[in-house]
Amino acid sequence: MKIVMVGSGYVGLVSGACFADFGHEVVCVDKQENKIEALKRGEIPIFEPGLTELVRSNAAAGRLSFTTDLAGPVSKADAVFIAVGTPSRRGDGFADLSYVYAATREIAQALDHYTVIVTKSTVPVGTGDEVERIVRELRPDAAFAVVSNPEFLREGAAIEDYTRPDRIVIGAEEDRAREVMAEVYRPLYLNSAPILNTSRRTAELTKYAANAFLATKITFINEMADLCEQVGANVQDVARGMGLDNRIGSKFLHAGPGYGGSCFPKDTLALIKTAQDFGTPARIVETVAAVNDQRKRAMGRTVIAACGGSVRGKTVAVLGLTFKPNTDDMRDAPSIAIVTALQDGGATVRAFDPEGMEQARAALPAGVVYCSDAYESVAGADAAVIVTEWNIFRALDLDRVKDAMKAPLLIDLRNVYRPDQVRAKGFTYLDVGRGIRAAETGTRGAAA
Repeated sequence: MKIVMVGSGYVGLVSGACFADFGHEVVCVDKQENKIEALKRGEIPIFEPGLTELVRSNAAAGRLSFTTDLAGPVSKADAVFIAVGTPSRRGDGFADLSYVYAATREIAQALDHYTVIVTKSTVPVGTGDEVERIVRELRPDAAFAVVSNPEFLREGAAIEDYTRPDRIVIGAEEDRAREVMAEVYRPLYLNSAPILNTSRRTAELTKYAANAFLATKITFINEMADLCEQVGANVQDVARGMGLDNRIGSKFLHAGPGYGGSCFPKDTLALIKTAQDFGTPARIVETVAAVNDQRKRAMGRTVIAACGGSVRGKTVAVLGLTFKPNTDDMRDAPSIAIVTALQDGGATVRAFDPEGMEQARAALPAGVVYCSDAYESVAGADAAVIVTEWNIFRALDLDRVKDAMKAPLLIDLRNVYRPDQVRAKGFTYLDVGRGIRAAETGTRGAAA
């Protein structure tokens, strides 16, 4: 099939490369000429494991190409996917759909035969209706259908998610469009990927509901971690005890400094605004978003408290900057709030991330000292903080770390290490929700 992907950012590039790998003929379109030229050279603007190889191999095979010209490819396409950004709109937090509607207008002018227009971008309920209205207004003669096909990609595991998805949600209002989408995803039939056919509005809401629920799980276990610290319980064991219940499941029950990234923060906010607009406030989601924002700021205060209540004149090493491992995405990363709090408190921050250094320079405040590896970062530091659980931070040479630091204080916001092992090396060690603070202050005995 001939597929056009409008937008060559994270979703568009991963989707386009995977569709091409399925055997389809895919053209990725983007207005940024420098991005398109880089892609033609095989230079990938984002870090995603396996994506570079996938793009280069399918481009070499002639199945994947890149252009700034939208009209030509759309006129020949069976399906046109809109995969442009939908950031939170400044002022009210609602999803900014201006890029979606601009793309829709260009697509409408280029339609030449029956074409399925697919919203791959995460969009609020009713967006597909507006896309259809715009096309019909501009091209009353056009033969087309509008479908919602939300993506459920995890950054750092997107290729696996695309080739072995938990589900494929297709929101369509007519059988002919469903048949086209079935052909688009036919290569995944061998993997028995479940396809859920729904109405268009149902598909749009499913994406937001799924992300909001996952964000809720993260926020819930973070609040349980705070309680564990006060009563002397271990949040990891609590999470295991919960996760073994099949009704709950073990995923997204890992205590930490809060969620970030390109999806959860903006999608929870967009769902909140949509629910308010329809007169059905999503109170749980509202609380989740508020608690998560507060938690990221609180993590900065936690580090300062661990340093004796003040970091003025002190040096703090921050290990990991991206919102999660295996990505270079700094959007709404907890490290931003933590680094800001440390600098506001008068600390010098020395930071390292395996993939996110370039993005971090644009996202973090000025004055951060960027280091070449973890050991350079901890050199002369009064404290070291693990913010992102990259694998390279899971097996640090603790003797070397201790020798390099001014004071052996390790604050593990991802519970990467076993407390007894770190303490045996002579560190003062603080983690999240494993009862250590209660044990040190005697709260556990008082509670008992």
